[in-house]
Amino acid sequence: MSVKQIFHSENPEQLLKEFFTTNDYFSQDQKDQISKAWDFLVSCTSNEVRSSGEPYYIHPLRVAHILAQNKLDSETIIAALLHSINQHGATSEKVNELFGKNIADITDTTNKILNIPINTKSIHQSDAIRKMFFAMSDDVRVLFITLADRLDRMRNIKNLRREYQVIIAEAAIGVWAPLAERMGMQAEKNEFEDLSLKYTNPDAFQQIKAIVSQKSDERAEYLGKATSAIYKAAEKTGLKIQIQSRAKHFYSIYQKMRKRNKEAGELFDLLALRILCNTPAECYALIGIVHSLWKPLDGRFKDYIAMPKSNGYQSLHTTVMCEGKPLEIQIRTFDMHNMAEHGIASHWLYKKGTNRDLVESDKLDIMNRLQALKQASLSDDKSFSELKDELLGDEIYVFTPKGDVKRLRAGATAIDFAYAIHSDIGEKIVGAKADGKIIPLNRPLQNTQIIEIITNPQAHPTEAQLNIVKTTKAHQKIHSWLMANDPTFSERITASQTQTTTTASAQVAAPEHTEKKRRPKKGIPPAQVSYPDKKVLVQGERNVLYNIAQCCHPHYPDLIMGYVTRSKGVSIHKADCIIYQRIPNKDERSVEVCWEK
Repeated sequence: MSVKQIFHSENPEQLLKEFFTTNDYFSQDQKDQISKAWDFLVSCTSNEVRSSGEPYYIHPLRVAHILAQNKLDSETIIAALLHSINQHGATSEKVNELFGKNIADITDTTNKILNIPINTKSIHQSDAIRKMFFAMSDDVRVLFITLADRLDRMRNIKNLRREYQVIIAEAAIGVWAPLAERMGMQAEKNEFEDLSLKYTNPDAFQQIKAIVSQKSDERAEYLGKATSAIYKAAEKTGLKIQIQSRAKHFYSIYQKMRKRNKEAGELFDLLALRILCNTPAECYALIGIVHSLWKPLDGRFKDYIAMPKSNGYQSLHTTVMCEGKPLEIQIRTFDMHNMAEHGIASHWLYKKGTNRDLVESDKLDIMNRLQALKQASLSDDKSFSELKDELLGDEIYVFTPKGDVKRLRAGATAIDFAYAIHSDIGEKIVGAKADGKIIPLNRPLQNTQIIEIITNPQAHPTEAQLNIVKTTKAHQKIHSWLMANDPTFSERITASQTQTTTTASAQVAAPEHTEKKRRPKKGIPPAQVSYPDKKVLVQGERNVLYNIAQCCHPHYPDLIMGYVTRSKGVSIHKADCIIYQRIPNKDERSVEVCWEK
């Protein structure tokens, strides 16, 4: 039953009664606390209506209902009701006083996330935003409430202007659907995708809807006959099984249409059954039964039990011709089914297929632990900080005021952030704000901060900034500017480079003395080894600090590689240098270098 069918009234008392009738797993004490939160919400917003004309408090109740369908705890439901209450005159202190610190913290963080502008220009950008949300959430319930809020808004955008519908739908497919998938909210993830398709490609949505709804009674009868045949055959062999019919959601069908370049009516797997049994041996017995009932389609049988997918997914897949129509059937044990349905990481990898955008193996445990938190209804106050640290590693994610997200190395400053936006902004930076407050330019930025850069047309890079920045781009840009515009700086660097080059040349020549000396022929002077005096260009620029590596002594015309060191500029190695090849993370810190022509 949909949310719209459940809440028929606009009367607050009747609405709460309908909520408890539909979601009847709360104790009396929990109901009293939820009722208290509801009364507080209504009192704060009773005179407010949305652009659609409905009372403001109906949206928070629908958000709470979405979460109650997942059997989440009463604290989550209360926080869902109050997730935007601070926009209506209720302070965090008041929420803390009435409902406790946990709920006050959840509502504050949820409101912060929901008010961040989201710009989903690319898959990379979207993934960074999702990681930002993990970073912002010391309590995973924040993410559940955020998703429920976005889903309810997606369900109710039909009256918005077309351009706004598209923007919201793109955010749904880029951010909210993948986040829901990772959080184990599979039904919500599917609905995000379907609603996104409805507003980004309404023609395709209506076409698929028409095909799926065609002859629904006939399709139900068809699946019923197939199910009955399997039950009867399994009963004869003494197998106890459970069969589920599986309807593909519209977005999944749309993706298959695009991938295979087919119309929806040409796809094999619009009709599907799933057979659940107790042991792997029974799975193989059942595949024999199914193939004895109907002829399997050539090339459509896959054994993921004998050869599990890399994520641990196990099942038997086959497609058979049943009454002249292709029917997809999956066979798995109940344990395999629980893994496929409830193991977030497993499902995530499976859906990605061979796409390179796969979760790393060391993140699987994190995703399963997230699912475990959800399964436990989050009734305890277990910290999410450890998961946050593991997800983000040694990188930070910070926002521009417009909602663009920038990924920087841990320890990066506002100057690094400015150069990450644009070199011109980096050169003119004079100050910065983090979440609206002025911060020192040498202070390391923190995850999830919204950074605003203050510039002055008269400002320019300084040597002090060069010593502050942590990112390669900022260091190179500041160094290049100083070399071109600060004579004292360039003189010191040139002197340093001359000394380095002289030392390197001497060390290059040194091995000659270790070779066995040959007596020259009478009247002919000994041959001298001489190399052209060539400088190195770093990313096409001359005035960049570099040093000749002492491990391999490259000289013109050797093929060379450059590696950005922590304190000595760019280290120049031979391309085949063993030491260079063994440098950790060399790909991330290598720069383009060549001998000057």
